Amino acid sequence: MSVSTEIQILRRTAGDNVWLSTAGDDATARLARLTPQTLNYEVLASEDAVGRTMLEEVETVAREKRGDLTIILLGGRGAQALHRLLGQLAKTTEIDQLLGRLSVFTQDALAPLRSDNSLSFVRDFERLLGADFFRKVKSFTSMPTDTKDLEAGLIHYLEELESRQDIDLFFLGLGPEAGAASHLAYIKPGSGAGATDLAGVIPVSSSILEHHITKFKAGGSAITESDEAECRRASHILTLGPAAILCARRIVQSIVDADTAPAKRASFRRLIETQIASNVETRQRQMDENPGLWIRLHPNVRSLILPNVLIDQGRMDN
Repeated sequence: MSVSTEIQILRRTAGDNVWLSTAGDDATARLARLTPQTLNYEVLASEDAVGRTMLEEVETVAREKRGDLTIILLGGRGAQALHRLLGQLAKTTEIDQLLGRLSVFTQDALAPLRSDNSLSFVRDFERLLGADFFRKVKSFTSMPTDTKDLEAGLIHYLEELESRQDIDLFFLGLGPEAGAASHLAYIKPGSGAGATDLAGVIPVSSSILEHHITKFKAGGSAITESDEAECRRASHILTLGPAAILCARRIVQSIVDADTAPAKRASFRRLIETQIASNVETRQRQMDENPGLWIRLHPNVRSLILPNVLIDQGRMDN
């Protein structure tokens, strides 16, 4: 089904999941063209060190490219050190020129959810980044969560993202799933995401809701009982899809919360040790069973982790 909009969006369903993609490319052919990569991770000493390294990545992109920059923010614990650092610097004039070039987008959201709910990623961004950051950046675009038509809102968001042409820097984490699987953004196992899918509207699982609430509490968010109750009633997740991840010029992954989300240790091990198949049907099945593997199909990835990700990992911490 084709949806008429400023960009031609193809809508397809995979079970109860709705995926939106641009016309003109075949998902199977694109998946076959991609070359699996080894994920060469870097172990940093602290969460603050990860945040500083992420800021250095933004500054590097700014030096290497003229004009505006498009970055996709990571919610939850993975980038909180970066956000605190950006918020501190935004109170000064030190990086004003850089901030003025940034077009900032979010990558996922629970819905329906009031925009002022404390468990919204946007509220957490505001808490850490501060008013000066939002005042100084060129633009900030979040996924709409309080609209009656989630698909229409997501299409409008995609139009805004597509108008920026290039995603210069995509910050990603790694979410744990059952059986040592994982999710990127909120592309969950069994959701049927394909290589040409830009974004999706997928049913929420109780495990994802619990993980979301737990990581917000661990990150220091002040959460009221009513906000938590509303969050637990969320029915869907809006998420960027594999095509958005794959088209980014550079990906920076950060995993800093293995102490509060210990299942990430097994998920990370499976992520780096899986042999990605050359047969395209087998490869698609691997991606659907363990969406964290999509990052292994991108040629320009930097993975930043803390030592606690490697605890109980056998040979990896020797």
